[in-house]
Amino acid sequence: MNLKGKTILITGGASGIGLESAKQFLEQGAKVIVTGRNKEKLDQAKKFYPQIIAVQNDVSNPDDAQELYNFVESLGGIDILYNNAGVSNPTANLAKKNDKITEMAAYEMDINYISIVRLNNLFLKMLQGRPEAAIINTTSILSYVPSNLAPTYSATKAALRFYTASLRNHLEVAKSNVKVFELLPPLVATEMAKGIDSKTISPETLVKALVSSIHKNNYTIRVGDTKVIYFLSRFFPKTAYKLINPLKNSFKLTA
Repeated sequence: MNLKGKTILITGGASGIGLESAKQFLEQGAKVIVTGRNKEKLDQAKKFYPQIIAVQNDVSNPDDAQELYNFVESLGGIDILYNNAGVSNPTANLAKKNDKITEMAAYEMDINYISIVRLNNLFLKMLQGRPEAAIINTTSILSYVPSNLAPTYSATKAALRFYTASLRNHLEVAKSNVKVFELLPPLVATEMAKGIDSKTISPETLVKALVSSIHKNNYTIRVGDTKVIYFLSRFFPKTAYKLINPLKNSFKLTA
């Protein structure tokens, strides 16, 4: 798939993976729209890359999602919807009572899963009207093996992975022109990874793999340690679980 001349909407595009994606998509000759909830970050992103269109929007809010669709439609539409926005709450110890755990789980599920289903539903007809179009969903290494320190986050990414596979199959059966890509990062050096004592990769490395895979129509994009964990989760699941959940994390849960 060629990115040159494509118009791409990136949710959560004001920082981290989203902002790096905007940078590399621009380098490929694409037009880029980024959206996010934090106006200060959006303004900063616009300073870095004046070519982008930055829109403050909360995609987890149905009214905001509809407003975003209307705005994009007024610009002439998009060719690629990149669902990158995501959140992760602090450690949730399921063995201890926590009055906020249900609220935290609902928050993560709403942003990491429900809002993506909503946006895809809103934009699908628009995308189907383009000569070549795509949806990109960012899941996670934790969609294969859950983290004890992020149980509900892991669950949201597993839900999104299954949904992504089903969406791709539905569109293929319908002979749709919309391609469905899934990006499965390991731990990436972003704000979300701060305080986690594990190896990370840079957003630049991750997005380079994404861009390369889009060009090759490689729909399932496992990067770095995700490749290893995917293999181990299939053939040596206990080993994979121990790698994602080292002994040191057990002390964090009991502390």
